[in-house]
Amino acid sequence: MRDETKLIHSGYETDPTTKSVATPIYQTVAYEFDSAQHGADLFNLAVPGNIYTRIMNPTTDVLEQRVADMEGGVGALGLSAGSAAIYYSIINIVEAGHNIVATPQLYGGTYTLFAHMLPKQGVEVRFADGDDAASIEALIDDQTRAVFCETIGNPAGNIVDFEAIAEVAHRHGVPLIVDNTVATPVLTKPFEFGADIVVHSLTKYMGGHGNSLGGVIVDSGNFPWTEHAAKFPMLNEPEPAYHGVVYTEALGPAAYIGRARTVPLRNTGSAISPFNSFLILQGLETLALRMERHCQNALAVARYLQQHDKVTSVSYAGLPEDPYHALAQKYCKGTPASLLTFEIEGGFEAAVSFYDRLGLFKRLVNIGDAKSLACHPASTTHRQMTTEEQAKAGVTEGMVRLCVGIEHEEDIIADLEQALAP
Repeated sequence: MRDETKLIHSGYETDPTTKSVATPIYQTVAYEFDSAQHGADLFNLAVPGNIYTRIMNPTTDVLEQRVADMEGGVGALGLSAGSAAIYYSIINIVEAGHNIVATPQLYGGTYTLFAHMLPKQGVEVRFADGDDAASIEALIDDQTRAVFCETIGNPAGNIVDFEAIAEVAHRHGVPLIVDNTVATPVLTKPFEFGADIVVHSLTKYMGGHGNSLGGVIVDSGNFPWTEHAAKFPMLNEPEPAYHGVVYTEALGPAAYIGRARTVPLRNTGSAISPFNSFLILQGLETLALRMERHCQNALAVARYLQQHDKVTSVSYAGLPEDPYHALAQKYCKGTPASLLTFEIEGGFEAAVSFYDRLGLFKRLVNIGDAKSLACHPASTTHRQMTTEEQAKAGVTEGMVRLCVGIEHEEDIIADLEQALAP
């Protein structure tokens, strides 16, 4: 099936009991076992099935299958938020004394997790000087266990050459984890370019309506965990947190995602609610259509801002003049979502004045809604960073981030025009 069809049908067949065409909301905590042996088989991963909604749920299962099918993975794990997906994707294979290497252009919440929380748990995070493969490779050593990047940086709008970075990671025997939230699998599929694990904030474009928190990890099933058993004993040796199962033996290519479900999720419980899974499934059905309009409108806005005398620069890889335009052609079909940033003449004060005058645009820190959204990163998402840290992440005091929605482009531009007026 093509993507537009997968987004509507993958993972669900008409319910045999009720004949429901819509995916039912299974608002239940637990599931009855047929017998003691059936319960044991479920816990031993010997048979598929449901145990407890903290670990799995039939509504969420449809969501997981649909996203995995879109990304081309062997399995997925739905979680309560994108931040949980990022955290679990790391701690699933990294222990105290290890390190990960990351590009510097990251969402503010991810930067905070990497710079401040993981180090206190004994995991060093090394931020590269740039988003190129050489900068990444310079930081990898024997204790590195993963490389992390975003397909399209938030808010920088940079597009990472993750095929080149995947080659570097694999040369050193570690997986590449890619946050594909901004691009979505409609625009790019990182597994096709060598990535091993993909994470998403489902809250954003996937859900699309600003009403539901959710996150997901998708496993490509391609990384050779057994070939690097010394680096990843948690997948190749008996797991003490789950009665001695050896994940590579029990689950084969799905070892990573199986452990993510039965160790980090089972033991720390960042489970997505069935109702949120249901709402995100509704959003997924129109994702391809929405992304088309998002990208169309964003390009129109970027061109408008380029011509405005109060705008000193525009960063949007859909513009031919943008330094990341060639990578947008390679990875995003030339249409890199609807996230863009621009600088207003006058710095911080001018940016704040513009921001406060917006009408149609909603002033908030989310992205990916059907509505047009605006953010001033220096005073919100990246406020906790020093000036130097902000600069590395691609944030300046006069920068405004727009996530262009699917309203009529003339109405969107009219709001920008009045906010920029003298």
